[in-house]
Amino acid sequence: MNNLDLKSLTLEEMTEILKALGQPAFRAKQIFEWLHCKLVTSYDAMTNLPISLRETLNEKYPITVLEEVNSLRSANDETIKYLFRLKDNRVIESVLMRYHYGNSVCISSQVGCRMGCKFCASTIGGKERDLLPSEMLEQIYRIQTLSGQRVSHLVVMGTGEPFDNYDNLMRFLRLLTDPNGLNLSARNITVSTCGIPDRIRAFAEEGMPITLALSLHAPNNEVRKQLMPVATQYDLEEVLNAFRYYYDRTGRRLTFEYSMVEGVNDEEEHAKELAKRIKGLNCHVNLIPVNPIKERNFRQSESKRIQNFKNILEKNRINVTIRREMGADINAACGQLRKRYLDQSLT
Repeated sequence: MNNLDLKSLTLEEMTEILKALGQPAFRAKQIFEWLHCKLVTSYDAMTNLPISLRETLNEKYPITVLEEVNSLRSANDETIKYLFRLKDNRVIESVLMRYHYGNSVCISSQVGCRMGCKFCASTIGGKERDLLPSEMLEQIYRIQTLSGQRVSHLVVMGTGEPFDNYDNLMRFLRLLTDPNGLNLSARNITVSTCGIPDRIRAFAEEGMPITLALSLHAPNNEVRKQLMPVATQYDLEEVLNAFRYYYDRTGRRLTFEYSMVEGVNDEEEHAKELAKRIKGLNCHVNLIPVNPIKERNFRQSESKRIQNFKNILEKNRINVTIRREMGADINAACGQLRKRYLDQSLT
């Protein structure tokens, strides 16, 4: 961990830095509160710190802050999509979704993605780099500041594969749920993965009651390979066994994300095979009408076909919902706003 990135440090690590500066331990708790509770963006705002300390911190430990580049508000619902600029001028996107139970934010975990899922705009151009814990936190902090409303739920389901950035992800999650910080409930957090078995099993041992979602998108490995290159590396049954292990260790109901692609994975036979494969699991299936992107030929399944798929799963006593399309009019799907911004920058 780069010690210059103060917002990525735990309270204990921050305390050691303050001690090295000849400061009492309580100064670290003050700074931690300013950064993670009051969400300030400069040391000048930390009015209970001595001016000399503020000057030293400003010189040695610059604060990681995201800059808002653009935001789009849906005319159909209260979804807002944000485009943020990082310190190195790369851009990432995040989404605020308002539900009856509270405000949920979907964040990115990487700049770009190397998983190559065929239906996702996030993978076009590949992965540029991992996001630091502070940069993941900042997406939530900036949205909470810009909206003026408390964020109560989080999904790590934006650009990037969270388990491809595992160490930074875990540090981020522990900082986010720290009682001294924003103190978001771990039970209100969902992490989505395309399926990396060893990381899923490691995540099961972390002792955090987080909901785990698998980007499934197919009932078998053959169909999955058409949509997700990761399926050539990890057999579906191997991935599902790791998911079962996660449930055994945590008791958390499993979630399966299933993007409906016309003529690829939306036939009755696919629904029946999926039902057979996951029957008996304590799980929930989200059927997602795929978001068409111009670089791909995939089309969204017809609503009648999606409903029939749902009915087959329900007849097999599998919990299933059709995900409501949030922010469809503002390119709220993963990677779309960022891709459009980058395309415009090149013209």
